[in-house]
Amino acid sequence: MNIGVPKEIKIKENRVGLLPVGVAELIKNGHKVIIENNAGEGSGFSNEAYIAAGGQIVSTAKDVYSKSDLIVKVKEPIKQEYELIHSNQIVFTYFHFAADRNLTEAMIKSDCIAIAYETVQRSDKKLPLLDPMSEVAGRMAAQQGAKYLEKTFGGRGVLMSGVPGTEPATVVIIGGGVVGTNAAKIAAGLGAKVIIMDIDLYRLRYLDDIMPKNVTTLMSNSYNIAEAIRNADVVIGAVLIPGAKAPKLITKSMLKTMRQGAVIVDVAVDQGGCVETTRPTTHEDPIFTVDGIIHYCVANMPGAVPVTSTVALTNATMPYTIQLANLGWKNAVKKNRELLLGCNIVNGKIVYKGVADAFDLMYHPVESIIT
Repeated sequence: MNIGVPKEIKIKENRVGLLPVGVAELIKNGHKVIIENNAGEGSGFSNEAYIAAGGQIVSTAKDVYSKSDLIVKVKEPIKQEYELIHSNQIVFTYFHFAADRNLTEAMIKSDCIAIAYETVQRSDKKLPLLDPMSEVAGRMAAQQGAKYLEKTFGGRGVLMSGVPGTEPATVVIIGGGVVGTNAAKIAAGLGAKVIIMDIDLYRLRYLDDIMPKNVTTLMSNSYNIAEAIRNADVVIGAVLIPGAKAPKLITKSMLKTMRQGAVIVDVAVDQGGCVETTRPTTHEDPIFTVDGIIHYCVANMPGAVPVTSTVALTNATMPYTIQLANLGWKNAVKKNRELLLGCNIVNGKIVYKGVADAFDLMYHPVESIIT
């Protein structure tokens, strides 16, 4: 199989879909790997490293897409890439379809096989290809919250840790999954007073056991959220419903009750955001202010630390990429239910219910297509 690795073109996105070691592994399995010129440069991997691993460097994204049966990316295709994707081509990347109707319709039109990292799911409900980037984004969320609390950026001017004789910052984290847990670790490590909320009481019990004493757990509901954010310096949205739009848990009216200069970091922005006033931002222009509340809503947070992020991501994706290449997508998803759940759009049909429900479009169970 011909496997293509295009250069990521989302603003300030420096990750890459395959490392040179991954290229070598795929070639060992009898495949050909085509890499766009300088695709790995932002993550510290040169063309020469890919060539040494046996890869072929081509000049343009068009060359990659036209010659490849399987495309391995990091971020969802954006508008200028839509026309490059062709019928029956496997595209293996993050898609987050439920937050983007235009992308959904473009992939339907392309007749490709869209397999989304974020919905590959194990039998224990873990999301093995989302978790590494959730870990990065969660840890970054606390860092960004601390940064934008500075008066320089319009924040309250509060030091996350405080100093002797002063109060530390109060950080409210909505969602106790991978993002929320990692955000809490960093915020607590910085010395903040942390409140982490979730709807799962068993998860809260677990978090209560593992977290330090400056972390408090709280049941997540509309009343508790409204009360908690009133006195928050930083609010981190860490809500996830796999493959579906995030619920709007913080309304615009709630912002008026918050402290002026408080910071919201909505990590759920990829799935539409869990804050009513969220809109996607970029690393070049990361924040905006509504009613005196700073919003940080960068949709590709891990792209700012590509060396860490690329290695963490490809460690997780590589076994699945090899399965898709060795077996072809139909046999791979028949043999591996984790990959089956990654199928979102197949030959013009939506096969993931959360995506169909987001846009009130027809849903086709993937099992009916692969039999």
